[in-house]
Amino acid sequence: MYDLETTDNFAEWFNNLPSTVAFRLTARFERVRKGLFGDAKNLGDGVSELRFFFGSGYRVYYTIRDNKIVLLLAGGDKSSQVRDIKQAKALLADLE
Repeated sequence: MYDLETTDNFAEWFNNLPSTVAFRLTARFERVRKGLFGDAKNLGDGVSELRFFFGSGYRVYYTIRDNKIVLLLAGGDKSSQVRDIKQAKALLADLE
């Protein structure tokens, strides 16, 4: 089992999503808590990406700490992916 934590950056992004999108992402986060990450990709530098294949191709960037905490760093969609990855890596570097 994993605990989920978020950065302020992630929380701000998530809180501005349409409720139907937030609901679908939250359902996935419940599976992540159980260690079932689904479609995820390691991006290097300690950052990984949860990929969602609905709407505009939502992405959530995260890292795992101490094999028990999943820290949700940032979110976005396919159109902002390059910028979002850079932001997630910078956020993680600032936290370390």
